[in-house]
Amino acid sequence: MPDLVECVPNFSEGRNIQTIHAIAAAVSGVPGVKLLSAEPDKDYNRTVVTFVGEPKPVAEAAFRGTRTATELIDMAQHTGEHPRIGAADVVPFVPVSGVTMEDCIQLAREFGRRVGSELRVPVYLYEEAATRPERRNLATIRKGEYEGLAQKLKDPLWKPDFGPAEFNPKAGAMVTGARMFLIAYNVNLSTNDIKTANEIALRIRESGRIKKDAGGKAVLDEHGNKVTIPGTLKAVKAMGVLLEAHDIAQVSINLVNFHVTPPHVAFEEVKKQAAALGVSVTGSEIVGLTPKEALLMAGKFYLSAEISEDVLLDAAVERLGLSQLEHFDIAKKVIEFQL
Repeated sequence: MPDLVECVPNFSEGRNIQTIHAIAAAVSGVPGVKLLSAEPDKDYNRTVVTFVGEPKPVAEAAFRGTRTATELIDMAQHTGEHPRIGAADVVPFVPVSGVTMEDCIQLAREFGRRVGSELRVPVYLYEEAATRPERRNLATIRKGEYEGLAQKLKDPLWKPDFGPAEFNPKAGAMVTGARMFLIAYNVNLSTNDIKTANEIALRIRESGRIKKDAGGKAVLDEHGNKVTIPGTLKAVKAMGVLLEAHDIAQVSINLVNFHVTPPHVAFEEVKKQAAALGVSVTGSEIVGLTPKEALLMAGKFYLSAEISEDVLLDAAVERLGLSQLEHFDIAKKVIEFQL
């Protein structure tokens, strides 16, 4: 197998099909790059694009997709359920085969430098490519979102890694970096109450919640830092989201290391916490692609037997309710079947 890198940019457009097609075409037009999927979500107003190839073509495709997004998306007009900071919101590079994490770090930095220089967009590095510890977490960089970006750029502590420290009202800013394979996994609830979804997210996500005293004020440690109560799952980020198109609330989850917390573990924990709050789980969805191993782990958990991969994969899809909102096509959703 050749040296392969996966890139999974998230663009802040999930409703204008012409714009989505233009971004996908910009990516797929690079020789040596295979476009695996482009999945829009109208409620999130966001499209997740997945493509693979050798490092240099992938970086070129990422740039062309980003350039198209900055030309066609106006962040000043953007609204959606998902946190975002720019038109090309986050562009991660993921090692697949024959490529190290360090290779992807360098790729992200070269890509970020080019975006900052040629497109005049502020660029922040995150995860393994982060230049500061406080910038590793995407949620920290996104805090305040697009609406708070102009003020954020005035703070010397938030000077971008590349590009001008100036507010770009049309394109916003971009985050890029290198990370392990992330599974975007959402669990559907039998309610449209966003507060319930948020409460479950707080209970399960690794970062947990801020501890408060009887008066509702944040508890501080001896150094003056806020004390947090960790959630029940490791390597998990989560938040509550309302899907207006389906009139349901979701626990939107990022599984940042599926070997630590695979989808079925997250699914069962959300079921447990939902039941404690008087609601039930009706199904789930995977946005983008998933490694086959993650589904096989689920199949083995539910069937408790060593049987054929096809049976295990089918069991995972059924027991996780992956086809509740739309048909889950294993041939298209499992990355190994797309390479």
